[in-house]
Amino acid sequence: MNLSSLYFGRRVAPLLALGFASGLPLALTGGTLQAWATVENVSLQEIGFLTLVGTAYTLKFVWAPFIDRYVPPLLGRRRGWMAVTQILLALGLIAMGMLSPGQSLGPLALLAVMVAFFSATQDIAFDAYRTDVLRPAERGAGAALSVLGYRLAMLVSGGLALIVADQWLGWGRTYALMGLLMLVAVLATLWAPEPERPGQAPVSLTEAVIEPFKEFFARPQVWMLLLLIVLYKLGDAFAGALSTTFLIRGAGFTPTEVGTVNKLLGLSATIVGALAGGALMAKLGLYRSLMAFGILQAVSNFGYWLIAVGPQSIWLMAFGVGLENLCGGMGTAAFVALLMGLCNHQFSATQFALLSALSAVGRTYLAGPLTPPLVESFGWPIFFAMTVVIALPGLWLLWQRRTEIDALDDRVKAEANS
Repeated sequence: MNLSSLYFGRRVAPLLALGFASGLPLALTGGTLQAWATVENVSLQEIGFLTLVGTAYTLKFVWAPFIDRYVPPLLGRRRGWMAVTQILLALGLIAMGMLSPGQSLGPLALLAVMVAFFSATQDIAFDAYRTDVLRPAERGAGAALSVLGYRLAMLVSGGLALIVADQWLGWGRTYALMGLLMLVAVLATLWAPEPERPGQAPVSLTEAVIEPFKEFFARPQVWMLLLLIVLYKLGDAFAGALSTTFLIRGAGFTPTEVGTVNKLLGLSATIVGALAGGALMAKLGLYRSLMAFGILQAVSNFGYWLIAVGPQSIWLMAFGVGLENLCGGMGTAAFVALLMGLCNHQFSATQFALLSALSAVGRTYLAGPLTPPLVESFGWPIFFAMTVVIALPGLWLLWQRRTEIDALDDRVKAEANS
């Protein structure tokens, strides 16, 4: 399969726009909303309260069974929910633009909570759709295009939205513009094809809640697979936990230098890595891709070590940040493909929501709390060398589970060809 047919195929190409729709609301209920409130002189305590708006993203597995169970009257079980939530998101963002945090913070915060809820629900449906529609050989490419669309949306709704609001349209009209962009995403949902083998919806909500867990935990060696999900990107999570703080405070670069290199070059490298990883996965298969990209992902953390021990150089920072993000993007493409492969199509909304929540455990509960004391105890150079070691248990466990992952890959391919 050549690159053009892989990335421009009927099932893969729409994921770029759908990934964009998935990423667009996040900053608009997070950093961009906080910036708007700051400009309008809202108190720091109230701005801190706004950070709770995004709670829905961490709890989306709670109502994922509802998305598995019920089928909207149009466009099928996955695309139907995507279209419904995209329309509600468009209306919600436009409504947010009609208010002001300086004058109507309470109603605006309530609208933001609703937008975050609809956005998390869209993510549930989109992750399930991507899992159901892609053939095994397309999963890496599908994951890569989704990441590309998501990151572009973060640029648009984050940095670009701030510039547009400050220089041209003002905050209210900027939010209305973002709502119109979300409305355009409905066209991508209409264009996207139905899965070739759509899973049968559970017959009851009780079954939708219980059976995804029952089916998943009945699999052999399931606890080892769950541990692999936690460990696979753990070294990457530790290296990135305080990377911006390190570059400014530890390496002595200015915020402008860090913003330019870490954000623009880092984002570009992540996108290139994800696209390259998706293309290579079609040839290497799931296990070999996970192992190869996992090794690169671990070794690339030495890029930050070089920045820590080397002379202060913008080019050295660009090399280290670019290398780490390039390899991290490749690892992400393979990792998302693994999560998709582990899902049963009948319960893909619930199972993917659970697995993606589990994948955040290492980043949230291990890397975040443990990185500061490790840096204080050992210093930045030794810490970044340690992140390479932290990545090794995940690679060892991946090697231990190679037979099961190969069997998973073969089973999914056989089901696709049957």
